[in-house]
Amino acid sequence: MLSVMDRSSYASISSLVQQSDPNHLPEMSPEQQKQLIEIRNRKQELLLEIQQIKDELCEVVAEMETLDLQEDCKHSNKDKQMSIGRKKFNMDPKKGIEYLCENNLLQMDAQDVAHFLYKGEGLNKTAIGDYLGEKNDFNEQVLKAFVELHDFTNLILVQALRQFLWSFRLPGEAQKIDRMMECFAQRYCQLNPDIFTNTDTCYVLSFAIIMLNTSLHNPSVKDKPSVEQFISMNRGINNGGDLPRELLVSLYESIRTEPFKIPQDDGNDLMHTFFNPDKEGWLWKQGGRYKSWKRRWFILNDNCLYYFEYTTDKEPRGIIPLENILVREIHDRSKPHCFELYACGGADIIKACKTDSEGKVVEGKHSVYRMSAATEEDKQEWIKCLTSSISHNPFYDILVQRKKKALTVS
Repeated sequence: MLSVMDRSSYASISSLVQQSDPNHLPEMSPEQQKQLIEIRNRKQELLLEIQQIKDELCEVVAEMETLDLQEDCKHSNKDKQMSIGRKKFNMDPKKGIEYLCENNLLQMDAQDVAHFLYKGEGLNKTAIGDYLGEKNDFNEQVLKAFVELHDFTNLILVQALRQFLWSFRLPGEAQKIDRMMECFAQRYCQLNPDIFTNTDTCYVLSFAIIMLNTSLHNPSVKDKPSVEQFISMNRGINNGGDLPRELLVSLYESIRTEPFKIPQDDGNDLMHTFFNPDKEGWLWKQGGRYKSWKRRWFILNDNCLYYFEYTTDKEPRGIIPLENILVREIHDRSKPHCFELYACGGADIIKACKTDSEGKVVEGKHSVYRMSAATEEDKQEWIKCLTSSISHNPFYDILVQRKKKALTVS
């Protein structure tokens, strides 16, 4: 530390430090010169310490950025694994759950699996129903936990059924339906203990409501049941007695005026047709006749390039088989980062098809397909993936060899 001095003395020395020649200090006393040297030395020490702190801060920031990148990469990998797990589940529920558990994205615990199914993000609701209806101890535990995630408190039976049947699609097997509806009835009666005398009554009436919904709203059923027929059908189901007429009438009217909504399978990840593609993403595609650019969602899978208008479309707008095709970079003044597919092997036209404005499938008549990527890196990645997926028809190779042989002989 600096030696103690009064403020006027320090100010005087500081002024001299700034104004005087560092090698020639005639106006300073020996004591002041000594203090000045100490100040300069301390200043150098402080500057060195500041630089060291800066260097250390830079190292810490760099380490934090590296950790962030690693964390982002970890999250990215986890997201990709979760997406694959969902797709596997939609194709084979059991294998999908096993994959997610193996990658520590899910615990092989009935409660955890039930929450995953109940949340249902990206899951096919038919697959959910099939999994919940399976007859084994673990699946039955999952079913029970899944049903317990529903809150039917103070709901009339039709409202509870609407909520329940929206969370999955009923499977086709009678035994699966039986297990699921029995579990539903137990949960409903647990939360609403004063409505039915036992769970069997709730179970039978729930089936009757589902059958009524089919009879009233299925176009193939010509003779629609009346309210009196519905009441008659449910006589004696309440422990040998009848349910209140007004209850049955209200249930009938609810179904008559508003049928059950059947959940549609979630197709926004194209899980059935395009499982785990080689590459997917947005590209700009140049049209054939008018040369206009349109943004399309492309999926590369099984040696075919598919393109869609939207990611939620279940059917592609076009299909380009990667057969007797090559890919090359191209410069286009109207769009950056361009590449194109072009016919080779003696073919003038690329074998492809697309749907027209009326939804009809027509053959493509392109000799090239030109695309534009968002970045140079994305373009190179597409070219790399397409090149590795392109297959050549072996018959063309045989034909070329035969021609060469024929020319040599002649």
